[in-house]
Amino acid sequence: MSTVPPEPPPQPYRWALTHAPGGPPPDRLGSLTEGAERPRLWYLPELLDCTGKVLARSRGADLCFVGRSLDSMYDLLTGAFEGSPREGGLLRLPLSLRPDRGEIPARTARLRGHLAAAGLAPCDLARRTHPVALVDLVAGGGTYDTLYGALAEWVRESREPWSAIRRKLIFVGVTARERTSPHTWRWQQHTEDGWARALPAGHVVGVSLHPWVWSHFGNHQAKLQPSFPPRRWFDAHAAEPWHGPDLAAALAESLALVEAGRGRRVREALVRVIGREPGFADREVRALITALRRRPPSRPRSGSRRSAGRVRGRVDRPGGVACR
Repeated sequence: MSTVPPEPPPQPYRWALTHAPGGPPPDRLGSLTEGAERPRLWYLPELLDCTGKVLARSRGADLCFVGRSLDSMYDLLTGAFEGSPREGGLLRLPLSLRPDRGEIPARTARLRGHLAAAGLAPCDLARRTHPVALVDLVAGGGTYDTLYGALAEWVRESREPWSAIRRKLIFVGVTARERTSPHTWRWQQHTEDGWARALPAGHVVGVSLHPWVWSHFGNHQAKLQPSFPPRRWFDAHAAEPWHGPDLAAALAESLALVEAGRGRRVREALVRVIGREPGFADREVRALITALRRRPPSRPRSGSRRSAGRVRGRVDRPGGVACR
């Protein structure tokens, strides 16, 4: 087996807006936000409530955000955890897995390359010391059906121990809030071939969000990069910075969310939400509260308009051994 990990496939470039522990300093934004209106974070109370519940219900796991839909939660948390070890537990899998022309199995190798780049290869998962929770907006659950199926097939081929991997995986689906009743449709009860039952209890969970906010994040919000469906996975230019018409607005909004996350009021609001959740007593969840209540790091004065290279996430990898 080769000891040199394969090069990760090209992924959409994303401006990171904080200085990750041990990582390079942020790049400079320059004039990229010029012309953008001051963001109105009208959804912030709902986002705070949802984010606190995601943190608690994922049991303090590392969070891996799928696609672009919850970029706002990612930005808020990079600000809230800036300078703490928890910032390294914010990962990204920037793929769109909605139905597309062509068969997904034909792109299996490339999909596995993206999973490995996020630390989700079977050998990485089996040796993790900390679980990882996939987080995404969910309507019918099709994205998670695809991801679970791809991971399960890879685990079978790799012969890594499923008994260990199943304890390291958590799926968190953020749904549009509905009235609760015995007849409410819940995506985790309708997974393809019932795969949710293959994971431990509490490892496939839902968190609700106001339907207007859910729709805004999923359908209308300006994003920092275009969607990345399977047909673009082999695009040689995918990793180049995007300069589309929505970039200035998206950057301004992301910057505002990071700054909000740094603020004491927002961090204390997250602590209050976590404290109302049943999993509050869990050791890993309480560690989140400690990280949120720490003194935030000092930052350069406002004259230095710096932003973003990529935030390097913490990944528990086994000594540089490549996965097959």
